[in-house]
Amino acid sequence: MSYQAAWVHDTLGLEAEAVPYYERALAGSGLSDDDRRGALLGLGSTYRILGRHEEAVATLRGGAAEFPDDGGLKTFLAMALYNIGRTHDAMEILLTLLVTTTKDPEIAGYRPAIEEYAKDLDATM
Repeated sequence: MSYQAAWVHDTLGLEAEAVPYYERALAGSGLSDDDRRGALLGLGSTYRILGRHEEAVATLRGGAAEFPDDGGLKTFLAMALYNIGRTHDAMEILLTLLVTTTKDPEIAGYRPAIEEYAKDLDATM
């Protein structure tokens, strides 16, 4: 029930009021995997919107570790990392996500180079 209450508050633009609902939902054990994933993304995104960037990074990093195939969690983690000035880490996540999920043959053809640059954008090849 807390997860749904959090989602409703978030949808209505009441982010600060959504936080305790997300936190309660995640502290319990009754969430399905899909709801847990959504709650982690929702809480992390809400922290970010509220300017609580370090908490956003921690929440989204934990979510991405728990659900490593979730591109949404990784994308929001990259945004939160950007907010705390960790642009290299944000770009690494986004470039890696791009080359591992793209269907664009023009991008896929450069996958090895993009993966290498994702590790260090300042490097020359």
